[in-house]
Amino acid sequence: MKKLFALFLLFAVSISFSFATSPPVDTLPVRGFCIAAPRSAGLPAFLKFIATELAPRHINTLVLRVDFNYQFKSHPELRDPGALTEAEVKQLVQTCRAHEIQLIPQVNLLGHQSWAGTTNNLLKVYPDFDETPWVKMPAKYEWPNADGLYCKSYCPLHPGVHKIVFELVDEICDVFESTAFHAGMDEVFYIGEEKCPRCGGRDKAELFAGEVWTLRNHLAGKQRVLWIWGDRLLDGKTTGLGAWEASMNNTARAVDLVPKDIMICDWHYERPDKTPVYFAMKGLSVITCPWRMPANAKLQLKDMNDFRAAATKEMKPRYQGMMQTVWSDADSFLAEFYGTGKPQKDMEHTSANCFRAVFEK
Repeated sequence: MKKLFALFLLFAVSISFSFATSPPVDTLPVRGFCIAAPRSAGLPAFLKFIATELAPRHINTLVLRVDFNYQFKSHPELRDPGALTEAEVKQLVQTCRAHEIQLIPQVNLLGHQSWAGTTNNLLKVYPDFDETPWVKMPAKYEWPNADGLYCKSYCPLHPGVHKIVFELVDEICDVFESTAFHAGMDEVFYIGEEKCPRCGGRDKAELFAGEVWTLRNHLAGKQRVLWIWGDRLLDGKTTGLGAWEASMNNTARAVDLVPKDIMICDWHYERPDKTPVYFAMKGLSVITCPWRMPANAKLQLKDMNDFRAAATKEMKPRYQGMMQTVWSDADSFLAEFYGTGKPQKDMEHTSANCFRAVFEK
């Protein structure tokens, strides 16, 4: 009897160990992290962070907001001072490959061509691309303002803009050896402006969708997938989500016009709204993107798992997972994460705490 009992205990322990060490039956396809690409001086610390923090948390996707922090050879006039070299990018590529992390570069396209009182490189060097050249950058930026200026946009119908854009996209994707590209396209407040000689009076939803198709088709020709933020595809008035997390300038109908093989990065920071269901029902793949509210992020993670568990076989693959977003530079985030920086006023609601809440080490 004692021998039988011992065998039973051994069996029970082995089953328990099997469950403890086996991966979950259903894991999220995308376990992502999005942050600004590090500067040269901060690259070693960031490479260590990938190895010691991202990899142990089974992060499998890293989106780096590069913009002009790379020494472009096709357009050296657009480089930031002290931008990453090709050799430094290859260090990122090799580190991510060693840890089976998909590396995706981002360059903000269409919108976010300025910030506060500063015009970003593309419109600074090529001012003809500006959708609203009559709106001058203020010495001191304030919101709201008479011009409705949040960020500048390039005109999607300018005959010269896509030659430059495609050359940048191709070069950054080649050096990052990436099979996907993140085009941003969030918070587009200027589009189809009446005074624009090319797109004035045109349907804003069609203009937005047209730019998505243009970028998607170019990438697809090189077997790459387009990723974008999802806010312009949501109706800010109907949903009550407002002008940042959704659109108040009539681009929302583009959700029915864009290609179905793009990836939607659905960001909501103050409330865990269940908009992934909306995108999935429109036939789009979607990732939920939190920022700095750990409690909300946990609810969003639970929702994403619940959506996948309850979905039909057709819908389930569209619920792709979670991606932590960080809106500081890499150095500042690492200081926040490791507690080496200046204490913040709100030490609970930080991107570092949110990241820890979603992705346990």
